[in-house]
Amino acid sequence: MFETIFALIRNQFPQDKIPLHEPRFVGNEQAYLAECIASTMVSSVGSFVDQFEEAVASYTGSQYAIAMVNGTQALFLALKLAGVSPGSEVLTQSLTFVATANAISYCGAIPHFLDVDPETLGLSPLALKKYLDEQTEISNGQRINRTSGRPISACLPMHTCGHPCRIAELAEICRTYEIPLVEDAAESLGSFLQGQHTGTFGLLGTLSFNGNKIITTGGGGMILTDNQELATAARHLTTTAKQAHPYEFIHDEIGYNFRMPNINAALGLAQIERLPDFVRQKRQLATNYRQALAALPVTFVDEPPDCQSNFWLNTLLFDSAQQKTSFLEQANQRGIFARSLWRPMHQLKIYRNCPQEALPVTENIYQRAASIPSSVRITS
Repeated sequence: MFETIFALIRNQFPQDKIPLHEPRFVGNEQAYLAECIASTMVSSVGSFVDQFEEAVASYTGSQYAIAMVNGTQALFLALKLAGVSPGSEVLTQSLTFVATANAISYCGAIPHFLDVDPETLGLSPLALKKYLDEQTEISNGQRINRTSGRPISACLPMHTCGHPCRIAELAEICRTYEIPLVEDAAESLGSFLQGQHTGTFGLLGTLSFNGNKIITTGGGGMILTDNQELATAARHLTTTAKQAHPYEFIHDEIGYNFRMPNINAALGLAQIERLPDFVRQKRQLATNYRQALAALPVTFVDEPPDCQSNFWLNTLLFDSAQQKTSFLEQANQRGIFARSLWRPMHQLKIYRNCPQEALPVTENIYQRAASIPSSVRITS
């Protein structure tokens, strides 16, 4: 079986060593970078930042988009703007990249891990509602964890491997229980649920433009929101909370130097111009994988119902942890960069003592899941 999968991957990608996900620069990248350099406006102010924000807002359908230095800091600031405070708890999934939990910790808050949905690999609405019904109560106008006594300050789902989680259901639950919803859409630019882009269902959402994402700015992230007050606050805080003035430096609160440089935004603008092509190519790659793997005793993680996924990372589920490990070892020996999903947060030493509910689906998926090369292919 493994040799069949290896042959399939090599049929999709011509190079000897096949990365898991590498960027493609096939548009206006060089022209825009040269223009940016010629202008000398290469830092955190410039026209490319404005154009890139407008392009992302238009593509996602978000009212406002605020470009930042990376996705982790975008997530941290989004949580802060949503009201996450030190000593509170944020409900999230354990099956995620560490940045999700780290952003919560940067706020001085505590991640509280719930299980994921087996179809989407994202936060389970059933697990969320069960926990809120059975383990929380209202005290002094706040919803609190009955066991710890700490307030629940937000809910933070992640769209795993680019597949939209059951975000509409999660949003409805959060509205009912009056918990702010912040979306970690770092992996899902180009993914939609019933025609609505991920990252736009909650109070705020975040994107990542790291070098391994579907489009890249080298390093970068973005906050999405329809709330004008929060968008204004995000722009202000990310530019060191500096008040507008022609020559004085006046800062009215403790801010952050988090704004995306203009030169990175120039790269991003060229990339997002090609995003529809990238999504089409990645969806075709997923179709090729799906069809070829159908006869093998392995499960291809497909897009959930009513979704259009960007298939950021094509992922396989093997029968056992031993089979997955054997596949990963043999793939990497052959120059095929395949990888496990992330070690669940509750299994990491740094988050082992955080509150958690039963996580059987999380642990089962981690034991069996491996991602295979998923780059946008070079086509004629």
